[in-house]
Amino acid sequence: MMPVIRRVAARDGLALNALDWAGDESRTPLLCLTGICRTAWDYALLAERHAGKRRIVALDYMGHGDSARSEDLSRYRPDRAVADILDACAALHLPRAVVIGTSFGGLMAMVLSMLRPTLLRAVVLNDIGPRIDPGGIELVGGFAGHDPGFASIEEAITYLRTVMPRIPLPDEEAWRHFASLTYKPGEDGLLHPRWDTRIQQAMNVAGGTPDLGPAFRGLRPIPGMLVWAEASEFLAADTVRAMVRDKPDLELITLPGAGHCPTLEEPEVVRPLDHFLDRIP
Repeated sequence: MMPVIRRVAARDGLALNALDWAGDESRTPLLCLTGICRTAWDYALLAERHAGKRRIVALDYMGHGDSARSEDLSRYRPDRAVADILDACAALHLPRAVVIGTSFGGLMAMVLSMLRPTLLRAVVLNDIGPRIDPGGIELVGGFAGHDPGFASIEEAITYLRTVMPRIPLPDEEAWRHFASLTYKPGEDGLLHPRWDTRIQQAMNVAGGTPDLGPAFRGLRPIPGMLVWAEASEFLAADTVRAMVRDKPDLELITLPGAGHCPTLEEPEVVRPLDHFLDRIP
């Protein structure tokens, strides 16, 4: 099933892009929030598994995918991204959702637990927690601002294998698919990022990531799952242990040896994740 492409306006009039898969309207929809430098199409395979069961919406943040770019660098701050998510939920009639948040998307989910707790019916955090390892910030900072202009998809794959050596992709076809979701052909015939690389400057201006412990504790009343890549550059083992102490009913899936960030298509993830989602009305 192919999604409907929705274009909705943020409060300042800039266009946000969303993919919308139809499903049983009596069940709580899924709201899929991506990592930084990623797009809504990352969730297409998950949506294929659940489309028809319930509605699924995946959002492109401002400056990502097919959402608008902004001349104003401050438009890419995390607080503006949260506001965009709320604007999109209003425009797309999503008063309540099961939120799946990958990396940066998980940070957004935690903040939403404080700003709009009634929105969250359940949450899946993909390789992210209330504290981010400094190594992860350094990794994404260098990657986010880089536009290599690859001549071929093979060049893109080689680069991604270098900067993300532990991402759990099983074979060359999976790497090719991942690269195609990361870069697209430009007018010059070269492959360029599917995001505005000035996002790195916005990250530098915003400074370090605050401790989101209080925001994570806002998830206590709702069902939750954490997918953890055990060799994650973002999510340390002591943070995971603290999360489980803070929320004892948190369901944990661990991918041994894997780095940031799981695709949610790993065999060790698919069955427990789908079972968790299927249990939510």
